[in-house]
Amino acid sequence: MTEPRAPEKPIVFQGEAELANAIARARSGDAQAWGDLYRQYAAAIFRFCRRALPTHEDAEDTTIEIFMKLREKLGQYDPERSFSSWLYKVAANHCWDMLRRRHSRQDLETEDDVENLPLESSDSGQLSRLIEEQSASGLRAALAQLPPRARLVLTLRYYADFNYDEIAEALRLRRDAVGVTLLRARHQLRRILTQPPAPHPTTGDRS
Repeated sequence: MTEPRAPEKPIVFQGEAELANAIARARSGDAQAWGDLYRQYAAAIFRFCRRALPTHEDAEDTTIEIFMKLREKLGQYDPERSFSSWLYKVAANHCWDMLRRRHSRQDLETEDDVENLPLESSDSGQLSRLIEEQSASGLRAALAQLPPRARLVLTLRYYADFNYDEIAEALRLRRDAVGVTLLRARHQLRRILTQPPAPHPTTGDRS
């Protein structure tokens, strides 16, 4: 299975009305409308999964599973809400459930952890700049060093642009727990991105 690819001529919905029409037709069982939605959003959901999950293969498999779930859940979508936000919520929920089923190590943040964390940097945009300076592979490698929950929270915050309430709903966390997790994850990621690169191993000592 390969990365979901956009069609040669990508589907671009001309405004909210056209998107709403496609969603309505897909909900009524129109396979072509569902295909249009898949081609519009599959690559973005794959990129989200690639940041949130450990491996490329995990992201590929999970993207397919997410769209299978989305098709089943499409009848539950509230047209008054943002469709893309709903997609990312379902994707995040599925990724988190998958990680939990695998019994991955989870960081157990609580409110008490806040007192043990350093204050945020006075330069609030530092982490955003560090992220922007990374290549896609470099950022994935850095995110892979984080615990699963921290990785998901950062991905939702910086990639899907979710606010605290949306992250809490997607991952079934309390809002204050989101704040603690995000605070810790930011410090962890900033430390990873600012640490000096490891020296290249030498072929041997000639001394």
